Amino acid sequence: MSDDGDNDRVSGGDNADSTDRAVGTGGAGGTGGAGGEREHPGALDDLLATGAPGDVRPEAAQAKEDPNDFAENPDDVPPPVPDRRARRRRRTRRVLYAALVLLCTGALLIAGTTYWAYEHYTGRVERIPHAFPTDVPKAALPPPSKDGSQTFLLVGVDARSDLPTTGKDAKAPEWKPGAQRSDTMMLVHLPADHKNAYVVSLPRDSWVSIPGHGKAKLNAAFSWGGPPLLIDTVQRLAKVKIDHLAVIDWSGFKKLTDAVGGVDITVDKTVSRRNGPGGVWTAGPHHMNGSDALDYVRERYGLPRGDLDRTHRQQNFLRAVLSKMLSGGTFTNPLKLKRTLDQVTSVVSVDDRLSDGDLRGLVWNMRGVRSSDMVFMNAPVAGFDTIQKQSVVLLDQNGTSELWEAIRNDTMADYVATHTLDTLGDKVS
Repeated sequence: MSDDGDNDRVSGGDNADSTDRAVGTGGAGGTGGAGGEREHPGALDDLLATGAPGDVRPEAAQAKEDPNDFAENPDDVPPPVPDRRARRRRRTRRVLYAALVLLCTGALLIAGTTYWAYEHYTGRVERIPHAFPTDVPKAALPPPSKDGSQTFLLVGVDARSDLPTTGKDAKAPEWKPGAQRSDTMMLVHLPADHKNAYVVSLPRDSWVSIPGHGKAKLNAAFSWGGPPLLIDTVQRLAKVKIDHLAVIDWSGFKKLTDAVGGVDITVDKTVSRRNGPGGVWTAGPHHMNGSDALDYVRERYGLPRGDLDRTHRQQNFLRAVLSKMLSGGTFTNPLKLKRTLDQVTSVVSVDDRLSDGDLRGLVWNMRGVRSSDMVFMNAPVAGFDTIQKQSVVLLDQNGTSELWEAIRNDTMADYVATHTLDTLGDKVS
């Protein structure tokens, strides 16, 4: 056998052949010749080897420098000297393959668990049957929402029962005529680009027209006619289509607050407190449990602007609890996602038009929105009055008209940039 053949056997013999088989290139089905010889090193060998791809290996170079070592009897080839670098390369490849398998497996587990959580919990959401009005004249119906945008009506009700009335924990009817009023009403507009969320509080004492009942405070609509009458009233007031409804009662409010471990809220200045120790909220940071937070959002006496300041407190709480729930990658962490969905589905009810698919789409579309991306504001107010021995809030007709138009046209970003608004600041009394 020629010197070149001997050199081939030294560098491409049994040791190299076993390496080839480990990566699927050796043997009869590989890219080399018989016996596992290869004309060119594999790409992974080049990547992991020391030196430039295609360099002559030291063993082969040494064999060429002493071609007469095996000249007398070429068949008597001594066993090749173990190649430490080859062993290291094989170990490195095994580690890389194992890491790749673990990474892919982990990604599949996370994706699968997240999908299971969406499927499982969307099916557990409590639906409110017949939440939307059905007897509204066509002329009174608002135009449909702009493609891709949605507007929710978020309602907090003062349950007159010791039993929960909303969410999977509900033990009492969600609405009983005359038994509940909507103390919190917010329009939540989600634009088509899903970059922000705009929350507009509707003061509960707003003096408005309620279909079939004449003029009254806005919160009376829920008491008199439940969700359908409240939705009809708000749609006629704003000429904005309500796509979906979400309702939580005070029992659920307290439970949700405690479930997230309480919320941290800074009170701007010392103000009176009807319930709780000392009869005041002292200026500074407060860690609030469910009972504290409920006192905080329901208080209006002693606040400079009464109901308007109360709506800012409600917004402040919502911002704090959302910040707590959405922190730390909730939507990419299966355990956090499960805990968050547990908390929400146990206390919140939604309209029966919001399908499981709609909920999954909503969660997916809003996955990048954080509490800092939410813009909170009050509906523009002209002033206050006393009508029929009731303290009422008078909405600014011109100001609200521009706001409603921005929601209808999905141009809230432009509206916020060009208007002086009663927005939520960093600190709230």
